[in-house]
Amino acid sequence: MKKYIYITLATLTMVSALTVSCSDDFVDRPIEYSIDSENYFNSKSEYDNALIGAYDLLQSTFINVLMGEIASDNTLCGGNSPTDVPGYQQVDDMIHTPVNANLKQLWDWMFAGVQRANYILEFKDKTDFVGKNQVIAEARFLRAYYHFELVKWFGGIPMNGDKRFSPGDEKTIPRSSAEEVYASIEADLIFASENLSATPSQAGRATKGAALALLGKAYLYQDKFTLAATTFESLISNSPYSLVTDYDTIFEMAGENGPESVFEIQYTDVEGGDYGNLQYLEGNVAVGFNGPNSYVGPFFTSGNNFNLPTQKIVDAFEAGDNREAVAILDMTAWIAANPGTSYTKQNEDTGYFNRKYIPRIRSANAALDLKLTNPNNYRAIRYADVLLMAAEAFNRSGLDDTKARGYLNQVRRRAFGDTNHDVSASGAALTDFIWAERRVELVGEGHRFFDLVRTGKAAQEIDGFTAGKNELFPIPIEEIQFANGNWAQNPGY
Repeated sequence: MKKYIYITLATLTMVSALTVSCSDDFVDRPIEYSIDSENYFNSKSEYDNALIGAYDLLQSTFINVLMGEIASDNTLCGGNSPTDVPGYQQVDDMIHTPVNANLKQLWDWMFAGVQRANYILEFKDKTDFVGKNQVIAEARFLRAYYHFELVKWFGGIPMNGDKRFSPGDEKTIPRSSAEEVYASIEADLIFASENLSATPSQAGRATKGAALALLGKAYLYQDKFTLAATTFESLISNSPYSLVTDYDTIFEMAGENGPESVFEIQYTDVEGGDYGNLQYLEGNVAVGFNGPNSYVGPFFTSGNNFNLPTQKIVDAFEAGDNREAVAILDMTAWIAANPGTSYTKQNEDTGYFNRKYIPRIRSANAALDLKLTNPNNYRAIRYADVLLMAAEAFNRSGLDDTKARGYLNQVRRRAFGDTNHDVSASGAALTDFIWAERRVELVGEGHRFFDLVRTGKAAQEIDGFTAGKNELFPIPIEEIQFANGNWAQNPGY
């Protein structure tokens, strides 16, 4: 997937850019010279090109991961100064408003993904070819993925069925309710799970397992625990996935697209870019943002000092948990073990960095700006996450605490390397163990804030969080203005 995305995206961009309304002056132009979106989708290759364009927006979800972690109690925003990327700083302090450039980026980029998926679905019946159901299923998976990101950040959003949005639609198409958005997500993922291959034709492609995992997650976020449990069980019982033995290997390049990866967003460092056009980069921007400033030493390289783990998350690891050293780079201990290593302390320095996703030393062939072009893939859905979601679903549904403990303890046995740390609790006590395990297993991966919100724990854990308001983020002010009264702002903003 990595090496093909930007090669064909230029073609798609040209086609999309020419989606304009033509005046009568052009009606006599011969059709064979017309290159526009309405005359596309005449062959399998054109559907494939459009699909790659829909995948390409996944790379911009670096902002969802970075800002989602900053919003939680796991990290402080950091940066070079208290005014470095004000939008991130405001989210960290829970003082964000509808005027926030970074929330606007997230909104725009996720809707661009929806728009590209809907471009395919709008013309899904135009041309038949062998393997078309796979293409449509991938498009529907991607739309569900982007919709899920939007609904968990903003709540109900406007939807337009299997059609692209056009200028002016914002004044007539209402915001759907969160329930309606989830219903669309469920329908898309059920179709995808029934039509996608179990194995990807190319690294990074959606699979049956990815669709089932995201479907189960969507059920879990709605407290549909029985449906979540049966969906996860269907995946686990026929699973091609497994926990890797060495937790450390998951987050190195050698571990990309491995047996624990259910869905992984692909990045590459062959194309450079700049801070004004982050959505066009092929590298994982969040990785460079997470790195220590002016770092000199082995294994890692320098970054922008954002997303700094707190002492609170360090203390959340139990003694003997092998994940702590993988998830958290303790810079004091690292410097002591590697004489000559140094970095420059910046805003909100805690002495800790998100080791899973900070820059590694790269080859001489890497693009010039090492802070923007990191090739580290994002493990969007890991099998350990699936096991913990399944454990929660079986526990909270009341279906089977024995099965819930079994899935939880699979993850803990890998973490501690023994069975001495198995959990034997039931009921609400088991629920608390599962939630605690999610935190340390998935730290640095962008899930914590949304776990706290959906479980009702955010107000007691996140400084500055206001119940009844901060469960959702504000619709960007520009969108409210464009809608001209058609869309109401989220409560409290």
